Amino acid sequence: MIPKETVDLILDTARVEEVIGDFVTLKRRGSSFVACCPFHNEKTPSFHVTPSKGIYKCFGCGKAGSAVGFVMEYEHMTYPEALRYLAKKYNIEIKEEEETAEQIAARQRTESLMAVSEFARKFFCDQLQEGEGRAVGYRYYRTRSIEDATIEKWSLGWAPSGKTALVDAARAAGYKDEYLVAAGLAVQQDDGKLIDKFRERVMFPIHSVSGRVIAFSGRTLKADNPAKYVNSPETEIYIKSRNLLGIYFAKSEIAKQDRCILVEGNVDVVMMHQMGITNVVASCGTSLTEEQIRLIKRFTENITIMYDGDSAGLHAAVRAIGLILKEGMNPRVVFLPDGDDPDSFSRKHTLEQIQEYIRDHEQDGIAFKTQLLLDQAGDDPLKKANLINEIADTVADIPDAIKRQVYIGAVAKQFGIEEDIIQDRVRKTREKNRLDAAKERTFERTVERPPAPAAVEEIVSTREEKVLEPSERELLGFILRYGRNELQFETDSEFYDPEGQQTVAEFIDDALAADNAHFVNAAYEATYQAYFALYDQGMAQDDIVLALLNGENRSVAQVAANLSTEKYELTVHNFSDALTTTDSWLVTYVPRAILAFHDKRITVRQNEISQQLKTAESAPEIKNLMQTLGKLNEIKKSINIKLGRLKK
Repeated sequence: MIPKETVDLILDTARVEEVIGDFVTLKRRGSSFVACCPFHNEKTPSFHVTPSKGIYKCFGCGKAGSAVGFVMEYEHMTYPEALRYLAKKYNIEIKEEEETAEQIAARQRTESLMAVSEFARKFFCDQLQEGEGRAVGYRYYRTRSIEDATIEKWSLGWAPSGKTALVDAARAAGYKDEYLVAAGLAVQQDDGKLIDKFRERVMFPIHSVSGRVIAFSGRTLKADNPAKYVNSPETEIYIKSRNLLGIYFAKSEIAKQDRCILVEGNVDVVMMHQMGITNVVASCGTSLTEEQIRLIKRFTENITIMYDGDSAGLHAAVRAIGLILKEGMNPRVVFLPDGDDPDSFSRKHTLEQIQEYIRDHEQDGIAFKTQLLLDQAGDDPLKKANLINEIADTVADIPDAIKRQVYIGAVAKQFGIEEDIIQDRVRKTREKNRLDAAKERTFERTVERPPAPAAVEEIVSTREEKVLEPSERELLGFILRYGRNELQFETDSEFYDPEGQQTVAEFIDDALAADNAHFVNAAYEATYQAYFALYDQGMAQDDIVLALLNGENRSVAQVAANLSTEKYELTVHNFSDALTTTDSWLVTYVPRAILAFHDKRITVRQNEISQQLKTAESAPEIKNLMQTLGKLNEIKKSINIKLGRLKK
């Protein structure tokens, strides 16, 4: 763990323009710098770096933050990794805080496993360049059209035929047997002797997201060997379900293109990258897992499945579509012509032809699954009914209510049945899934009032966030820009406090607390709480904002960067009518922003009651809801009179 004093030294030393300048060509413009954004394609520079504030901001894609945030975003590093990168750049020594004996042992063991894996990578690479490896392994790569530059980039290698070639070399280099076994590079026989795990195979290293070799996949070249591929077993540094072949080389392009292409084979990945399509990964000898999908989600929410078009490939694609939808991501499918896989297809076509083929043949995941099952059902009405239910159940897995509603409409249209029928099936499936999940967690969910049907309630939640976002954004903007400014209310103001004036932050916090209100947007709420945790420590306004920018929570850093750098746009007044000084302007418009926030909260509640009225059955229930709605209308009218939107 990096001591806080060292973290502070790193953050204080790092100059945002120097750090970003290592990756992007910056051009000075006044006291700032500009460049074409490294996070999205653009021809006109919209990426601004402001040294005086220590921040960067792209006004095109919205990416923003500090030096440490840029390294995390651009290099896809964790917070500690980014801090270590900056420490190395500025020659800052990191003395880790004192660890327990167990922590030291665990760290040293992990490093030992990483070290022996790196030794194996170099060993296999060296073997490829001489004797058996050159004659067999290198020849194989060349017959598959894999170029020397690709072999070097991916550290492709050769495991020789001798039973103990790697074991002997590792021992000679000083590596212990226990680490060879623990790293999955050697196997201990019944007689206690160690032999190599990989023998007479071309070798594909598997890298972690940060680029360290953690495992291997070895392919036999013998046609009579039933084990075509042998992969590293799970170890302390390698869990199959959490890693993807090629993710280290693909992550930047995945983020840049906002799309990941998922293929099946090792050579498929390598050849697609060699061709120039570098946002491609493959699962490591396993069926696609939820953990692998979540790993991809760190860089994009869009996945294009490019599997073989045989029966096994179709089945795997259908399964993958369901898993991707459950994670709230967007699956698409593209199948290559019969007899082709990404490897063979890439060797027959140019980069432009492949890109064009993908664009022209991509299908929406649910549409693909629907058509596939329709073809299988034929004219059998019972099979078709089961198919509709299966597709509805697939739609039910989509967590986003708006996306789910769109798909419900599309499925209903495709099958020529009423949308309410699909909606009902989706609702029941989601309710069943919710109950099943509740049973697994061994507790029952309690609610203060009878819930609306699941689909309706989630749509309300989505609408609530959408309705409240502008007002929440405005209040948080006031806090992040003017939080410690005092509100100098006149003595005749309803907000005047003879015991002392409040700051903008305190005034907003008290107003929300009095109504037991909080922000619905999770990122805004997290930023709000993080701000006040530092505010209560007595930190200065600029120091609070900088601490949020440099913090480990990147969602908070992004919000803080956006709201402290954007030209502020108020939703409750015309800026040209603002008073001349900041203090007098704040006295007028902070209270108005709070009123506007409460107005939107009432709108949300009104929408919610309107939905409840649609499902209410008893007369007393309807009467109670109507009375509540009437009271809300009166409060809303009063607020709008204060805002000047209505006359008394």
